Amino acid sequence: MNQSKLLAVFGIVLLLAITVRSALYTVDEREKVLVVRFGQVLRSDDKPGVHVKAPFLDEARYFDGRILTMDAEPTPFLTQEKKYVLVDSFVKWRLHDPLKYYLTVGGTEAGARQRLEQMINSGLRDEVNKRTVQSVVSTDRAKIMELVTKAADSEARKLGIEVVDVRLQRVDLPEAVSQSVFQRMKAERSRIANELRAQGAEAAEKIRADSERQREVMLAEAYSKGERLRGEGDAKAAALYAGAY
Repeated sequence: MNQSKLLAVFGIVLLLAITVRSALYTVDEREKVLVVRFGQVLRSDDKPGVHVKAPFLDEARYFDGRILTMDAEPTPFLTQEKKYVLVDSFVKWRLHDPLKYYLTVGGTEAGARQRLEQMINSGLRDEVNKRTVQSVVSTDRAKIMELVTKAADSEARKLGIEVVDVRLQRVDLPEAVSQSVFQRMKAERSRIANELRAQGAEAAEKIRADSERQREVMLAEAYSKGERLRGEGDAKAAALYAGAY
């Protein structure tokens, strides 16, 4: 076989190898894949294994199907009392529908993160606006996370995204607000302490009154019994005296 034939065979083998390589694509269990032809989505694949597409015409676009974490920038929100709190949050999310994801945010994490941040901030703003500083910082924190997660997930589904969880890492107060909250908590504790002291004093007074009343009853009973015994003694003495004469 001369050199030209060898080159021809080599070229054919190489072309076949390139064609086969172009016709096959693999899907990992952590990935989701869209098959696109000239910008049009033909299908989506998430079943692990080797798949076939039209060589040179179709393109396999890969997307991460794992749960991802997005740390949001600390953002100030206004409370019911018109005071600011600085909320530091993060969101756990994952790809739900590759086709919607591709059509709405271009299939990019950057686009998804931008839209998610807008949704989370909108949800946090709505929930914080309805509450006092104290409830945001402590009592309603879990409820806020639950409601924001639910609202964000409902909205994100339109983008092919599932919001798994929204968490508040920190809720910080400006110095002036911190002092205001501290003073209010101090006043509340003082009020409760005063109420407890008043209740204790009232109970002590009641006990003293009951004791005094019981003492008076016992003294009266003792006096009555003493008078009765003295009367009986006088009567017996009078009878003995009369019998003697």
